[in-house]
Amino acid sequence: MSELSIEKWEATQPYDRLPLLPPMQVLETTSVLKQCIASRAALAELKMAAELIPNPAVLINTLPLLEAQASSEIENIVTTADRLFRFMEADERADPATREALRYRHALLEGVQTLRTLPICTRTAEVICTRIKGIEMTIRKIPGTQLVHTATGEVIYTPPAGEDRLRDLLRNWERFLHGDATGDALDPLVRMAVTHYQFEAIHPFTDGNGRTGRVLNSLFLVERELLTQPILYLSRYIIAHKAEYYRLLLEVTRDGAWEPWILWVLRGIEETARWTLQKIAAVRRLATAVSDHLRTHYPKLHDRDLVDAIFEQPYCRIGTLVARGLGTRQAASRYLHGLVEADVLTALVVGREKLFLHPRLMRLLTRDSNEIAAFRTSARV
Repeated sequence: MSELSIEKWEATQPYDRLPLLPPMQVLETTSVLKQCIASRAALAELKMAAELIPNPAVLINTLPLLEAQASSEIENIVTTADRLFRFMEADERADPATREALRYRHALLEGVQTLRTLPICTRTAEVICTRIKGIEMTIRKIPGTQLVHTATGEVIYTPPAGEDRLRDLLRNWERFLHGDATGDALDPLVRMAVTHYQFEAIHPFTDGNGRTGRVLNSLFLVERELLTQPILYLSRYIIAHKAEYYRLLLEVTRDGAWEPWILWVLRGIEETARWTLQKIAAVRRLATAVSDHLRTHYPKLHDRDLVDAIFEQPYCRIGTLVARGLGTRQAASRYLHGLVEADVLTALVVGREKLFLHPRLMRLLTRDSNEIAAFRTSARV
């Protein structure tokens, strides 16, 4: 960012002179490049672990949902992981906040599918934002909502105004995203950090910009083949450092402070990748423990397909097993009640529906601890 453009920025005025990408500063400083090595290594380990897990649905059904819950919470749309898992297959029964967070998950997974035919672009962002909000969202034609400090009410940023200006900025964002403005030499993680700032600064929609930007981060990692699925739970890191996230974004705008922002994003990628690796390892240990427990004490329930089914998400329904071809409703009910007696599942009645919770899996997914409680073995089936 040039000194002239910084001087012309005023928090209460539309930032129509938002500088184009690439920034004028050197982005790949020595500190940034060193952190890139660590972040890329952690991502590579995560990618390999995800590709080797026997049942990929365990990750696809769970981690994007945790990302949806956390990303929504950043925007003060508050629900719980428990509610999201409970209503994942019946979202019409959920409360509004839970439905909106579930739409985030749908947007994330559908966005990955679009990468097969369409590289990330402005249209991708419109489709994602539309899915998240549940109504048609296009590039805004009206001034953007001013961003204010939650404690003081002070205006801290006013995004650019005017559809033509926004589309010009987004065209430049697209070119930089795909390396057209700087060549492909820039590390993709640095590129992701820069384009995330730029998208948030453009603020192209009347609502849903933060969540759309975070979905785009996940899609970018998949598009660049750094991950095969959108399983980097980066919003967890943002929630843990929320004040720093907004402070560093503002410092890029106000001072052109790119290095602290890029380093923060890179550290977040490394920390989140390593956290996710530990979770994958813990889930695999739990699956082995469940299988061993059933083989030893409840051999009639020891079935690989049945174990896979109860690990695809923490809540299971009789219809889930029927849909997987594991038997009639009567047989599925017998299996699930047997797993309750085996201390693997817990039965819950929610309204008129009976659900079967996998409590150890839920604890692994929603808590930092990776400890696994021992099984009771007093009952027999």
